[in-house]
Amino acid sequence: MILNVRFILSLLMFHSIISCSAHTADVEIKNEKPTMKNDTIVFGAGCFWCVEAVFQQLKGVKSVLPGYCAGSTLNPTYEQVCTGNTGHNEVARVIFDSSVITFTELLEVFWKTHDPTTLNKQGNDVGTQYRSGIYCVSKSQFDLSNTYKKKLNDSKVWENDLVTEIMMLDVFYPAENYHVNYFNSNKSQSYCQYVIQPKIDKFRKVFKDKLAD
Repeated sequence: MILNVRFILSLLMFHSIISCSAHTADVEIKNEKPTMKNDTIVFGAGCFWCVEAVFQQLKGVKSVLPGYCAGSTLNPTYEQVCTGNTGHNEVARVIFDSSVITFTELLEVFWKTHDPTTLNKQGNDVGTQYRSGIYCVSKSQFDLSNTYKKKLNDSKVWENDLVTEIMMLDVFYPAENYHVNYFNSNKSQSYCQYVIQPKIDKFRKVFKDKLAD
């Protein structure tokens, strides 16, 4: 579901600007080029083929890797995760340059490119492995994600409350090699044609200013 949450984003960015200003008011500003800073976040938003394909499109994203997290089975396989018995979620690990694209911008993309109000379900993909989730590598990511989620719920952007789980990342297990870069390698496959491609087309129209060259 593609929905407009930019006004919520602006509130968070405004708060961030105020906070930063309070700490940098007495600092001399020099004309220095910003340095590359790679950060990591893990998102679950339905089938990880879709999530990977979406975030690969963004300027500032260095790599996207499908995988599994938030479950109990050690070294799970795709077949095990698909049973729904391991507790794992299909996710994508996003490594990004935060001097080019911010974590807040990634959250905007995340919430606009899936339905975070449906429990364990995205379209025809049903099961706990398709749940909406954010798996953070720092407390600042965890706090910002929860703040953003609360503001979205309070504003009633969606009719129903968000069911996105927000957790600190424990272990990320990379998926099998044949899942990597799946959409780009299998565009003629029916799932790619009828599920992923329409999602990508809508995404590119909404976020055309954030697309990589």
